[in-house]
Amino acid sequence: MTRDTVLERMTKDGIRYLLVQFVDIHGSPKVKMVPVESFDDVVDEGAGFAGGAVWGLGQNASSHDLMARIDPTSYTPMSFQAGYARFASDLYVDDQPHPGCSRVNLKRMLSQLHDRGLIFNVGVEPEHFLVLKDEQGHIHPFDPANIDTLSKPCYDFKSMSASRGYLEEMMDALNQLGWGAYQCDHEDANGQYEINFKYSDALTTADRVVYFKMLASQIAKKYGAIVTFMAKPFGDRTGSGAHMHYHIADATGKNVFTDLDDKRKLGLSQTAYYFLGGVLKHARALCAVCSPTVNCYKRIQIGQGLYSPRSGFTWTPAYITYGDNNRTQMIRTPGPGHVEDRTVSSAFNPYLGFAAYLAAGLDGIQNQIDPGEPNLGNMYAMSLQEMAEKNIRVLPQSLTEALDELERDEVVQSGLGAIYPEFLRLKRIEWNDYHRHVSEWEIDRYLTML
Repeated sequence: MTRDTVLERMTKDGIRYLLVQFVDIHGSPKVKMVPVESFDDVVDEGAGFAGGAVWGLGQNASSHDLMARIDPTSYTPMSFQAGYARFASDLYVDDQPHPGCSRVNLKRMLSQLHDRGLIFNVGVEPEHFLVLKDEQGHIHPFDPANIDTLSKPCYDFKSMSASRGYLEEMMDALNQLGWGAYQCDHEDANGQYEINFKYSDALTTADRVVYFKMLASQIAKKYGAIVTFMAKPFGDRTGSGAHMHYHIADATGKNVFTDLDDKRKLGLSQTAYYFLGGVLKHARALCAVCSPTVNCYKRIQIGQGLYSPRSGFTWTPAYITYGDNNRTQMIRTPGPGHVEDRTVSSAFNPYLGFAAYLAAGLDGIQNQIDPGEPNLGNMYAMSLQEMAEKNIRVLPQSLTEALDELERDEVVQSGLGAIYPEFLRLKRIEWNDYHRHVSEWEIDRYLTML
């Protein structure tokens, strides 16, 4: 959309205020409210922010202003706040794109594809929980149907029906924006939901994932619930992923990952296999970016069967494999030219996740890294001996292990660009803070044991 087109749309939609929005290093949205009369100002100059007040932008109290310049094509009228529209923004400092901006960094990585006439198309399944807090501050699943005892709640009619108000408003809002929301369901954990909308190019999808979280937080509040994209809010229930579906297309929109004559019978082209080869090679370092919190690693633990949630399955692969339409693999192939990474956490920053992921995939293409033959077995049933024989590697089992891998992986570091040192520093602090905390489990286990 051009500037004039957006102005016409805003007049028609009755927009009075703009939210000029960017994200911190964690992917959390930050905004300034601007009257619509200042639209030209925030396109050309931007809204000013003190970068030292925000996580991970590489600034301190003495730094020059961050100027958030809106992208007119990201125009998003806000259904939950009449008269308001959200615009995703790029950060500038002294009239130059700020390399510490997650969105600027993703655009840098995407330019490597655009120079070849290629597009990175991505779809995300943003799983999330609706929860309540009791007077003691403990959380519980939002359960209007009062059937939290179900051990297999996935797709359950009564559970979903009780939350239909929230789900209807979410679906309606997404479709009013033209995002093509096409299905939603109650997921495998009590109080957990997934709402799917159509894929787009990586930058558009990242913008939409951020707004999806903004939208969900406000609509859930109307129904007395708190929405959380925390990866594992309950130890005995399935965690929340942001399953990432993707392919590369040429300038005509043709999916270059597709080959119906694929000898491996997955419908994937040689380009797709090389891309997957890069992703699998760098998977352990990628994990630091795509599962970026301490809590994320409670979702991707090995030991399915020993430590399963009460539904019976974690639905989250812990092993670095690819295969056919098989949900126990890290990367599954639901159809020709279509791959899905099931390890990505709902807690990820989509701009950083997509940028790092693209760096790994491009390394595979440039160096023709073959991923080997697909794994067609049930990873949950495979013995450790079988895995050793097949040389199957395990994803990091803690944030600090993933950060160690990231420090050794220059390719994934290149995907983060200038953000890498600050990302590593803050995540090391997060890990250390976590280990200084004494949990209820430790008190219960050790208080009188010794």
